[in-house]
Amino acid sequence: MEQPKYIVGIDLGTTHCVLAYTEADVPESEEPEIRLFEIPQVVEAGEVEAQPLLPSFLLLPGPHDVPEGGLALPWDADRDFAVGAYARERGAELPARLVASPKSWLSHTGVDRTADILPWEAPADARRVSPLDAITRFLQHLRDAWNEKMAGEDGEDLLEKQEIYLTVPASFDAVARELTVQAARSAGFMNLTLLEEPQAAFYAWIAAQQDAWRDLIEVGESILVCDVGGGTTDFSLIEVVEEDGNLDLQRAAVGDHILLGGDNMDLTLAYALRAKLAQDGTQLDAWQFRSLWHSCRKAKERLLGDPDLEAEPVVILGRGTSLIGGTIRTELTRDEIETVLGQGFFPLVEATDYPEKKPQVGMREMGLPYAADPAITKHLAAFLGKQSSSEGAEGAVAFPSAVLFNGGVMKAGPLRAQILEALGHWSPAGEVRELEAVDLDLSVALGAAYYGLARKGRGIRIRAGAPRTYYIGIESAMPSVPGIPTPMKALCVVPFGMEEGTSADIRQKEFGLVVGDQAVFHLLASNTRKDDAAGEIVEDWSGEIEEVTTMETFMEADEDMGGTLLPVWLESHVTEIGTLELWCVARDNDRRWRLEFNIREEQVVED
Repeated sequence: MEQPKYIVGIDLGTTHCVLAYTEADVPESEEPEIRLFEIPQVVEAGEVEAQPLLPSFLLLPGPHDVPEGGLALPWDADRDFAVGAYARERGAELPARLVASPKSWLSHTGVDRTADILPWEAPADARRVSPLDAITRFLQHLRDAWNEKMAGEDGEDLLEKQEIYLTVPASFDAVARELTVQAARSAGFMNLTLLEEPQAAFYAWIAAQQDAWRDLIEVGESILVCDVGGGTTDFSLIEVVEEDGNLDLQRAAVGDHILLGGDNMDLTLAYALRAKLAQDGTQLDAWQFRSLWHSCRKAKERLLGDPDLEAEPVVILGRGTSLIGGTIRTELTRDEIETVLGQGFFPLVEATDYPEKKPQVGMREMGLPYAADPAITKHLAAFLGKQSSSEGAEGAVAFPSAVLFNGGVMKAGPLRAQILEALGHWSPAGEVRELEAVDLDLSVALGAAYYGLARKGRGIRIRAGAPRTYYIGIESAMPSVPGIPTPMKALCVVPFGMEEGTSADIRQKEFGLVVGDQAVFHLLASNTRKDDAAGEIVEDWSGEIEEVTTMETFMEADEDMGGTLLPVWLESHVTEIGTLELWCVARDNDRRWRLEFNIREEQVVED
């Protein structure tokens, strides 16, 4: 097999996609250089420009929304959709034609992520795509853009031939990771490895510090990576340990999947501006408010990206016949961002102030399952309360003494200061220092490329493995009781930290598997139970283990075996690329059945 020329790191972000790369084979005497790839994209109708960020937006225009030929690219003259800067800008004016945050939908267990459901609130005659297809189009755009500029006439340096490290949120479960891999495979990426975004950000910090990082942290410390991006809030704890007399790093904890980030903040700013407009007598309808929401996102990004800007104009198209006369104008100020977001999302709370659990409304619109409590500091308090301890309790992680920020929201100094103040208030030491981050838009891609080098021995690696403990639900062998569901035990199949490329044979107990019929299995996971070994059965797991999804497969069998109960044992495998495989293996080892993730909407069935 031809050896890849480049190591490529791809940040598949909710807000932006970024691509960084370096040579795969650099002489030991030379220092590898990690570079950014400028991504060609439509920036105005009929105008293509290369930029370091590819906004993660997909525009599916109607027949009269874009000038003819306005979406053409050097590699696709007839393109009828847009990805990137123009999609974001024009999409703010056409919100019903814009697919935003498909990455968040990719992790939504309540919908069929392979069905054409986006844009979610598009009219009946609008074009739609699936979350999986939208993500695939982002990756295909990166592939085609790279190949146009880098592949050469003979195509020897095609992106599909390179060694690719694709980042995902640390809180992505096994199903969301599998879907991400499916999207990458559809884009032609076969030499692929997944990497958690907080780890990638930490790798970027190590790369920027070079050997000096060892002077900035010490054995026994833990570092919090606080990643607040466009769609999710991700927390990870990385421990500094000693291995053979040298400093080493290991990922010690990962937070829950919290759908809370820039999208929520943009909506909050839109409500604030709508109230300001209402005070001046201007009322917005639902269509205009969606446009205001997208316009607030653009204004927020510009203000956070340029510390010299104090205000940014916000323009909303009117509903009248005169395009110019019908526009509504206001502005978003830096003070409004810092006040609204600081008070609403980063309040100073006590270490025991956890997110409020509000009663669920019986009937609500379908959509993304955003976190009910928007206070990120409360979610952080809950994460640290579960994972860290100043008492040295068994299995606990030391309270973080330093924090590395990541994500575009964290560009705002006052918001970082708010988190640091809260951490300092909670810390037994009374202070938590900030590690200087690399560019918050670029660090994940840069760190992913560095990780590729580290795997070749050209850098320090963080010991990680499976980010949570996984279980299969085992139905108890008990008589049925009317009105009481049969208890389910949790069988550990993947211990926390199980390394990529390793397997676990769970032979301590055999289970009966019905063959010749469709079988369903419950996949469970825990972020807090880190000591359960493969094969261990947990009977009382309320509050510690949660259901992720179901896994199902048709258990093929000979014609005369339909409905037969076969004794099987289980085999789990964390693949080299970072996904999870589970197999049922017959006692004689001659037959194996792979369990497939159910990625479609969960159905509620009433008796």
